[in-house]
Amino acid sequence: MKIYQFFSLVTCVVFASCGGSGPTPSGGSYGRDTWGHRPGPKGFTTVILDAGHGGKDSGAVSRTTGQKEKDLTLDMVRRIKGELGSSFKTVLMRNHDEFIDLDDRVARANRYNDAILVSVHFNSSASSIRGPETYYWRVDSHGLAVRCQQAMAQVSPAEQSNRGMVRRRLRLTRNPEIPCLLLECGYLSHPAEAQLAQSPAYRQKMAAAIASAIRTQAAVGDAGTGPLPAPLYAPPSRPTDAPE
Repeated sequence: MKIYQFFSLVTCVVFASCGGSGPTPSGGSYGRDTWGHRPGPKGFTTVILDAGHGGKDSGAVSRTTGQKEKDLTLDMVRRIKGELGSSFKTVLMRNHDEFIDLDDRVARANRYNDAILVSVHFNSSASSIRGPETYYWRVDSHGLAVRCQQAMAQVSPAEQSNRGMVRRRLRLTRNPEIPCLLLECGYLSHPAEAQLAQSPAYRQKMAAAIASAIRTQAAVGDAGTGPLPAPLYAPPSRPTDAPE
């Protein structure tokens, strides 16, 4: 038996022993689950798009263009929704400039069963770092994370010292009970990348790539994304953890 097949079998057994409910793997995503130690979703019908920051929380602000992360993320989720079209029920966590606490975002996401959550952000750090990054924690989010990171990297013209795909326990990667990701579409602190982020055409191209990754995951699940990572047992992320 191949290692991947063995791990998939083990994760299904663990899920069943924990009292999880919902369709079998061939029937779509599994519904909500606290840990997410299972293969990634396939056949899901709902996509929750979370525009990072908002209201009193502007997020990163580009020194090059003056653009605020909260405005760019809202624009991005609207573009992703447009690219997804009628293929899914698409829910926007926010559709205007409002502040929503991270724990409230988690609670809203947990209202849905047959769904995934994608939180969209732009990054900031040293001016020498550029390129997209994808954060995930749950096992069932790995395949979608691989697809989204690869899709964004194909759009990005260059990467430098960025971290790529990162497994990190955050409130929007650990606490939701559905597959969930946090996407950093680029660094606003990098002058050239900030100029790209300012371009509607570039944002549309990035949105189309993310939407394509979501559609592929819904169609074929984890196929072609490599072996699943090992389960990690850690408590939910709290406000006292490292800044998100």
